[in-house]
Amino acid sequence: MHLVESDAYCDRCGDELAGGDHAACQAARALEPPRYCGRCRRRMVVQVTPAGWTARCVEHGSLSSA
Repeated sequence: MHLVESDAYCDRCGDELAGGDHAACQAARALEPPRYCGRCRRRMVVQVTPAGWTARCVEHGSLSSA
């Protein structure tokens, strides 16, 4: 997972990080882009291209695989 200290939510399933086991999410994130913002739990706009991916939260900005 690509987590930051301020992340409170899983960037794959959107559930609280403190609330459970996210081992399956971590394994899936090795192959997938994030779907939820780890800071605010909003669903992100994700675009996958042959060169990588970008994910954008309207509140917290963009992430990319590059």
